[in-house]
Amino acid sequence: MNPDKHYKVPAATSIGHVHLKVSDIKRSLSFFCDLLGFELVTTYGPDAAFVSAGGYHHHIGLNTWHSKGGSPAPRNSTGLFHLAIRYPERKDLAQILKRLIESRYPIGGASDHGVSEAIYLEDPDGNGIELYWDKPRKHWPLDEEGRIEMYTRSLDLEGLLVEAENEN
Repeated sequence: MNPDKHYKVPAATSIGHVHLKVSDIKRSLSFFCDLLGFELVTTYGPDAAFVSAGGYHHHIGLNTWHSKGGSPAPRNSTGLFHLAIRYPERKDLAQILKRLIESRYPIGGASDHGVSEAIYLEDPDGNGIELYWDKPRKHWPLDEEGRIEMYTRSLDLEGLLVEAENEN
C-alpha cells in the first residue's frame, strides 16, 4: 500500500456516531437517557438501542450482540479509551456537572485543556466518557509558530458550577 501522503481529510468531516458493546441495554439506556439526557430513537430487537441529541438518527449505538452479561474490558488492553460528548456551551457542561453531582454519579476527573474543559467518568460498563465543551478558537493557546499548544490542568469545578447556578 502506497497512499498519497499529501491527502488531507476534508475540513468539514466529523465523527458521526459511536457504537458500544454493553452488558445490559436497560442499564445503559438509564445512564445515557435518564442521566445524560439523550433521547431514545429506536431499538433493534431486545439487544440494541440507538440514542441521540436533537432528533439525529443516532449519536450512540448500544448493543449486547457479543457482550450480554459481560464484564468490562481489561483496563490495560487495546480498545476505545473514551468517547467524547461535546456540549455547545460552557453553561451546558455546567448543567450536566450539576446533574452528575446531584445524582451522586462518580466523576473520575476534570481538566482544562486550554482548548476545552472536560469532565471524565465511566458508563456502567466501564467505557470511558468525556463530557466537554470547546473554548472559542480565539482563546486557544498557541506556541510561537501558531500551533495549538494543549495542556492538562485542573478544572475549577466550583467556578464551572457558577454557570449552572446562573441558569436557574
